[in-house]
Amino acid sequence: MSPRTRPEGLPAVRTRPDGHLAADTRSRTRTRTRGRGAASGARLWTWLMIPGTLWMSAFLIASLLLVAALALGTTDPLGNPRFGFNPDNIAAMADPAYRAVLLRSLGYALLTCAICLVVAYPVAYAIALYGGRFKNLLIAAIVVPFFANYLVRMYGWSVVLSDDGPLLKALRAAGIADGTTRILQTGGGVVAGLVYGFVVFMIIPLYAAMERMDTSLIEAGRDLYGGPLRTFLFVTVPATRQGAAAGCVLVLLPAMGDFVSAQLMGGPDQIMIGNLIQDKFFQGQNWPLGSALTMLMMAVLFLGMLGYLRRTRKDEAEAVR
Repeated sequence: MSPRTRPEGLPAVRTRPDGHLAADTRSRTRTRTRGRGAASGARLWTWLMIPGTLWMSAFLIASLLLVAALALGTTDPLGNPRFGFNPDNIAAMADPAYRAVLLRSLGYALLTCAICLVVAYPVAYAIALYGGRFKNLLIAAIVVPFFANYLVRMYGWSVVLSDDGPLLKALRAAGIADGTTRILQTGGGVVAGLVYGFVVFMIIPLYAAMERMDTSLIEAGRDLYGGPLRTFLFVTVPATRQGAAAGCVLVLLPAMGDFVSAQLMGGPDQIMIGNLIQDKFFQGQNWPLGSALTMLMMAVLFLGMLGYLRRTRKDEAEAVR
């Protein structure tokens, strides 16, 4: 039926050979089948994630509720915790001594993040862009040593940084340090321990971000910005900022609550909030106050996590546009 003689209201049909119509039908059938298979696979993975998610969520929520309830509790004459309502534990957070420890911990954690960024960016950049077939081997060489127990690694690092350790001996031999120079029992020693303990958490996200980055952007940046440093600052860093943000979160959260580095490489003037919480739970036998300090630390970390999530959501919205 030609378009001139077709009944009014019926669309025009472009006639094609039967082979083309059959091929189109088979193509649409394959597309629908593939779509149904992908949807079925997504539902399968969702169902597989549910048990682990429920398990972790249940224990996380239960522990948070327990700590929050204990923060309002009291202690009996023997030091045993008792649930109740004692707002003095919350009011004690305004004590200048606790505030100073919290600010010191936050400062150490932020400084650790900054140093880890400076150390991790060149390492991740070199492996991702120039590692070639040795990429996996290089990543393994970085990650495998961190499989050792954290406490053992910190003990070893404290030996390296001690007054008679190899580092200070080399600095004295080079004339950079003298007999009064110390690394341990200082804030620098604590930050050095934190950087050593958590730098791998910065390298891995940055490496993953650089692996996904289009390397043609770097070539274009060299044409536009010229030098390698300007290209790195104006092209590589913005393109990998999500990896850097993820690394900062992974470093900041454990560094903020760490107590091993401050205990082994710091002194009384370098204690962090993790040391204070440990002291309240194990030596001071004041679990309610320790729980209140824990809630204070978690509130600070929650603000950092909230900022990261908002930034990630904003970046994803910009990518969609």
